[in-house]
Amino acid sequence: MTGRVLIVAGSDSGGGAGIQADIKAVTALGAYAATAITALTAQNTLGVHGIHEVEPDFVRRQIRVVLDDIGADCIKTGMLHRREIVDAVADELEAAGASIPLVVDPVMVAKGGARLLDEDTGARFIERIVRRARVLTPNLPEAEALTGRTIASVEDMEAAGRQLLDMGCAAVMMKGGHLEGDELTDLLVTRDGIRRFTGRRIHSRHTHGTGCTLASAIAAGLAAGMELGDAVARARDYVQAAIRTAPGLGQGHGPLNHAHGLVK
Repeated sequence: MTGRVLIVAGSDSGGGAGIQADIKAVTALGAYAATAITALTAQNTLGVHGIHEVEPDFVRRQIRVVLDDIGADCIKTGMLHRREIVDAVADELEAAGASIPLVVDPVMVAKGGARLLDEDTGARFIERIVRRARVLTPNLPEAEALTGRTIASVEDMEAAGRQLLDMGCAAVMMKGGHLEGDELTDLLVTRDGIRRFTGRRIHSRHTHGTGCTLASAIAAGLAAGMELGDAVARARDYVQAAIRTAPGLGQGHGPLNHAHGLVK
């Protein structure tokens, strides 16, 4: 294995998103996955049926003991649903120092459109987590929630990406899947410019966990020492193949095939 990734996120009992998707993606791409779980969910392809929160002090302890013993070459965050969780994670990130790159998947908006963070927690998240990110990976509803602007075009994506850079993060991976049309455009926005990734949309209901998977795939690349653009390109290819070969499980939004290429 090349590289160690510490994932700080919620658990998905259905295995399609959250910690489960994160572990699968990191492992499939050759890195070592450790975790700090922020919440447990009773979840399947039809939705979330219950949430059991983890106490902030225990989230803090999970992070600390992993970093003290195993260490990490990259840290990835997902579901940070309360101000107290945000502060606990941010405190441990600050104690770990700025040398460990941070991939932030801003899990702020549910698939159905509901806000997962209240306004106070969202502001705290920007102040303490977003500004530390080596790369932020919002989908368009999340980018809208963070910036307060409407995003209806690729040009809007560019403007939102630059606004997110102004919040302090080093780079933004703007995911364009919520725009209309068969051509899918993602943008990697940095202070050096914008790199555009385009491809054909894969029409499938089996897309549960794509955001978690992409962010963790990027983290695996950074942990292995890849340049950010190369890590993003490999992560996109991995996610697209995982959608194309999805196993077709469940009655709703089904999971990806995280093991494609591993099992013949």
